[in-house]
Amino acid sequence: MADMLAVVTGASSGIGLSFAKELASRGYDLVVCSSGERLAEATESIRSTGADVIDVIADLSTQDGVETLWKKVTDLGRPVDIACINAGIGVGGQFWETDLDEELKMVELNCVGTVQLAKYIVRQMRDLNAGKILFTSSIAGEMVAPREAVYAATKAFVLSFAHSIRYELRDTGITVTALQPGPTDTDFFHRASMDDTKVGSEGKKQSHPDDVAKDGIDALFAGKDHVYSHSTTTRLEGAVANLVPGSVKASVHEKQAKPLNEK
Repeated sequence: MADMLAVVTGASSGIGLSFAKELASRGYDLVVCSSGERLAEATESIRSTGADVIDVIADLSTQDGVETLWKKVTDLGRPVDIACINAGIGVGGQFWETDLDEELKMVELNCVGTVQLAKYIVRQMRDLNAGKILFTSSIAGEMVAPREAVYAATKAFVLSFAHSIRYELRDTGITVTALQPGPTDTDFFHRASMDDTKVGSEGKKQSHPDDVAKDGIDALFAGKDHVYSHSTTTRLEGAVANLVPGSVKASVHEKQAKPLNEK
């Protein structure tokens, strides 16, 4: 058993699984959480690195789900050294056509669940005056994002939230970092019903989740406020995000997010 403990949400696949493997390789024991059936298989792959891993199946879009995860963590009697608050989903399509229930669930997971879990983690870390928190936002959080309007808004929320509590904790031993990936080769676009879009079908042009996770963890250990990851395109988009007119950003994003057969 290692001395250090990390919590990773959304850990059954994609960037979350890569976070867990990266931290395991750095000597951390882990509590990993997902609502998906793939968590057991993911847990075994993480354990193969030699780390002690506890898996928690919980729906973090619900208050009860967050409570379930946090009780598992506190029952260990060990402080959380690192928290990767990563669980999130997307919904793609024109706002007037997308499913309201799916979007409200996305808001509950990406925003409400993030705040609830962060509250518990920050309070524990504040009592100990130590810890590191990594929030997964998105480059979309700085974009005008037609066809992902609600998703982008949730990621803008996460980005602002991370920056704000980082400032509040500036004189403590706690650091907060926001990770802003661009398109990444995960099942995100499939789950968001965006397989038939330019951005969703260009797997070879997307960042690999292992690279994105390493960028995030490296930035976390360096104490950075945020990091754009992983591709040069994503970093360039981030660098010019506040310089480009909203109408231009909207046009670029719409070309990426609309179905390929739609003119």
